[in-house]
Amino acid sequence: MRRPRRRLSFLLPLLLLASRAHAGVQLVVDGVADPLKAAAVAGVELSQYANRDVSDAQVRRLYERAPGQVQSALRPYGYYDASVTGELRQVGKDWRVTLHVQPGEPVKVTAVDVQLEQEASDIPAVRHAKRALERLKGKPLDHGAYDAARDALSAQLTANGFLDARLLTHRVEVTRANHSAAIKLAWQAGPRYRYGQVHFEGSQFDDGFLDRYVPFKSGDYFSQDQLLELQQALNGADYFAVVNVQPDVDTAKNGTVDVTVQLAPAKRSIYTGGPFIGTDTGFGVRGGMERRWVNRRGHKWKNELVVAQRLKTLSTLYSIPLPGDNQRSYNVGANFRDANTSTSQSRTLELVGNETRQWHGWTRSMGVHVLSGTFTVGKRGGEADNAPGIEHGHSTLVFAEAALTRKRADNPDFVHRGWLLSVAARSTAGTLLSDASFSELTADAKWIRAFGARARNRLILRGSAGVAWTNDFAALPPQLRFFAGGDRSVRGYGYQSIGPRNSADRVIGGKNLLVASSEVEHYFTRNWGMAAFVDAGNAFSGTDYRPKIGAGLGLRWRSPVGMIRVDLGTPIHDDRAHGIQLHLVIGPDL
Repeated sequence: MRRPRRRLSFLLPLLLLASRAHAGVQLVVDGVADPLKAAAVAGVELSQYANRDVSDAQVRRLYERAPGQVQSALRPYGYYDASVTGELRQVGKDWRVTLHVQPGEPVKVTAVDVQLEQEASDIPAVRHAKRALERLKGKPLDHGAYDAARDALSAQLTANGFLDARLLTHRVEVTRANHSAAIKLAWQAGPRYRYGQVHFEGSQFDDGFLDRYVPFKSGDYFSQDQLLELQQALNGADYFAVVNVQPDVDTAKNGTVDVTVQLAPAKRSIYTGGPFIGTDTGFGVRGGMERRWVNRRGHKWKNELVVAQRLKTLSTLYSIPLPGDNQRSYNVGANFRDANTSTSQSRTLELVGNETRQWHGWTRSMGVHVLSGTFTVGKRGGEADNAPGIEHGHSTLVFAEAALTRKRADNPDFVHRGWLLSVAARSTAGTLLSDASFSELTADAKWIRAFGARARNRLILRGSAGVAWTNDFAALPPQLRFFAGGDRSVRGYGYQSIGPRNSADRVIGGKNLLVASSEVEHYFTRNWGMAAFVDAGNAFSGTDYRPKIGAGLGLRWRSPVGMIRVDLGTPIHDDRAHGIQLHLVIGPDL
């Protein structure tokens, strides 16, 4: 019975030592703020033991190293004369280490010497990167900023065709006595390469068809931006599942570099369908069939059927790509539309023929429309068609249309910085082949900017304007008149429920439109947020503009099928309209 007691007495000191080893380290750094403080904490080994076991001997050994580690961590930020004192204190079974840091005077860049051949310096992107390096003069030496600026210049040389560029000299000479630093850099740019031939592999089209998407010609100077533009154009054409653009740098010779584009065809036919809901249209179903390419010349054919409570459409569109590098195409189509809003009903057939192309950064469309059908305006709810004050019409209009659209977005799924601008002009040739003459100008704009910590807030501004001239306003169908109200107009009002009224006090639309909107979003998580908005505007005729105002709150969800917006809006100071209006929109920001 005595041996177990001796064994227990022998193990007791080990157990006590083991219990003392289960201790953590609380590290406190004062005297500096971020980013210096964060760098100091990260550079000290003790910071790794906040939730790890450490013995007394380890703590004391690591504590002795800490001042030197802090000094090393601050040097990349230009602080070469930092002094560090500390305190080591045991708190219960844990340790508390306090480091007092005096960063001292920072080293400043007093000279920047960048040597680069004139041919390379004359290129705007390279010149901009060089100036970014030269602007380091007079600032505290920050090795991270220096490395980023140096690497940016090297990257611009490669991106603009200097594929053999070499950095010959890269020195930072620090004089601690007077807290100064001199940066010396020298590149050998070498020859500037030009494009050779572009080879397409895996294409399902006739030879030469894809040349229209190439934004450069053989003999032009090499540019990575143009290769990215080529990749985006081929992806946007929607012909391919895989697009891989590779410059053949390893086999480049005689100052030229060929480009190989590896392709894999996408699925040729797409069938889509499913339910949808929107407060402007009601509940409905949508089905479509798209032939991504009809033949080896790249023709496209798209058909869609929509059946909703307040909207029914059947449309077809056939597109014929044309030669050239501006993605030009001829398009012919037809669209049957049966629409029923809170103020109008229309049943029309529209035939369209136009040409679209990329034009100075814009998408341009020019063509002819034939619009024919019957309509009523001023109808309320389920009233009979012969109710007093309802206006009926039937007309055929042949008119030309020209439209320009341009947008920029950093992320199409969730825009942090972006905008959209669209303008259009329509006009008949007098009453030639038309029951009335009219001309119309419209413009729509939207601007989005994220702000705040981690860009969790967004400011969204939107505006629409329009003006029309006609010799017979009663002959214009509702889609050529101006109304306001609805999800994408003045929220708090029903779809197309605002506009000029006739003598029977029924909304019949107007010749002019002016609407503006301001909205702020805040996201609590990556996918969920809320919005507050104020919309104002109206459709009007002449100069009697009296904007209606709607305001409210909304919910935002970045769902797997796209952004879902649910808004509750109410009219402000309007004797004719009261209550809360629900608005539901599903789709991209721009």
